[in-house]
Amino acid sequence: MSNYKTVFFTLGILQIILGIFMFIPVGVQFLYNEIDSSFFGSSIVTIVFGTLFFLSNLDHNKKLNLQQAFLLTALSWLSIAIFGSLPFLFSSINFSFTNAFFESMSGITTTGSTIISNLENMPRSILLWRALLQWLGGIGIIVMAITLMPIMNVGGMQLFKISNNDSSEKILPKSKEIALRLILVYTALTIFCATSYKIFGMNFFDSITHSMTTIATGGFSNYNESLGFFDSRFIESSAIIFILLGSIPFISYIKFLNGDREIFFKDIQIKTFLKIIFFSIVILSIYLNFNESIKFDFIAVLFNVISILTGTGYVNAQFDSWGSFSLVLFLILMFIGGCAGSTTCGVKIFRIQILYSFVINNLKKIIYPKGVFILKYDQNPIDNKFISSIISFIYLYLILFFLLAVMLSLTGLDFVTSISGAATSISNVGPGLGSTIGPNGDFSSIPNISKWILCLGMILGRLELFAILVLFLPSFWRN
Repeated sequence: MSNYKTVFFTLGILQIILGIFMFIPVGVQFLYNEIDSSFFGSSIVTIVFGTLFFLSNLDHNKKLNLQQAFLLTALSWLSIAIFGSLPFLFSSINFSFTNAFFESMSGITTTGSTIISNLENMPRSILLWRALLQWLGGIGIIVMAITLMPIMNVGGMQLFKISNNDSSEKILPKSKEIALRLILVYTALTIFCATSYKIFGMNFFDSITHSMTTIATGGFSNYNESLGFFDSRFIESSAIIFILLGSIPFISYIKFLNGDREIFFKDIQIKTFLKIIFFSIVILSIYLNFNESIKFDFIAVLFNVISILTGTGYVNAQFDSWGSFSLVLFLILMFIGGCAGSTTCGVKIFRIQILYSFVINNLKKIIYPKGVFILKYDQNPIDNKFISSIISFIYLYLILFFLLAVMLSLTGLDFVTSISGAATSISNVGPGLGSTIGPNGDFSSIPNISKWILCLGMILGRLELFAILVLFLPSFWRN
């Protein structure tokens, strides 16, 4: 067990940080006269457990091997989801443990699905805690995607190693170096977003909470109608801009600050990401224009395409009434997701790019059997081992999606709810499709067993599948 002291030492630090953040809603409770012991008690419990982990593992060796990196990744998200559910459990709103854990897991994985059907009547402290969970989950996944996952070789993420000399023993020092700059950029974007929302009409509280869930591409809102509640083109336009800023690789911001002023124009992930948005908007606009029964609204199309593709999950229109083609398109966008190293989830743009190049190369080999075609990504050759990791990730992603859909259907959910529920959980999007979990619906009425299945999908999707599944292989621990 001594080999895992660094894992539990780090978990202790994370729990202490989470406990400190629980004090923030306490101030809101005083401000809005919602005083109870829910957040104070939750904070004390969380900090005590974190301190025990911290103190009992002070003699750790400050190194992580590959097994420990995987274990730390999984336990970090699971423990934060468990302790993050305490304020919901201890509050006066009578959450069951299932509902509290679901809301917490949805928050920390930046999914945005909610079991709360009357958001307008929720205590402000609870609304703030939901936003804080998503904000913490957003920065957490950025740091992990840039520091841990490339070294863990998860689903092709090794492509984004900061240095070819990275090794698992260097994870913690490198995390400290990079994380501070990432947090500063992330915080600055959040402040700019909050300022924009405040200027365009949100009150102070709404601007703060919505800015956190916007930059995290999480989508939790304080209103059942999501951003549509404000009925403001300026607010929706601001959301579009900052969702996009949260959906591009955050390492690009670091490179920009280091002097690479053209990074946003030459990054091939960003360029493909914007192309997908452009063509999706054009295709959907043409379809809606020819469908006389549907009122065409360009801003609504733009907003919802970007929101669904990035996994944010904000809505400003009932897009499930836009016809069957629109639903199919949104389902596809759910799977694609945003850029690696951002707050978004899904398959990720770079995997789509590499799979496309792989298919094109194979077609060329059929046409020119004696030809030699080297597969490249961003002008760099890609070996067969790397391609195998990409293909296996996408294959497993689809298999797990279908398994989740089957399990949800076995709990009594209808076809549309099962399919969209599986997609929205594994892609960390938020709203599903249909009358139950659709754009302005919620997950409160589905069975508890369905909620646990969806929680499984959320953590699998957020941690790139393999980071969880590999822990259940005996051969992994024997190495």
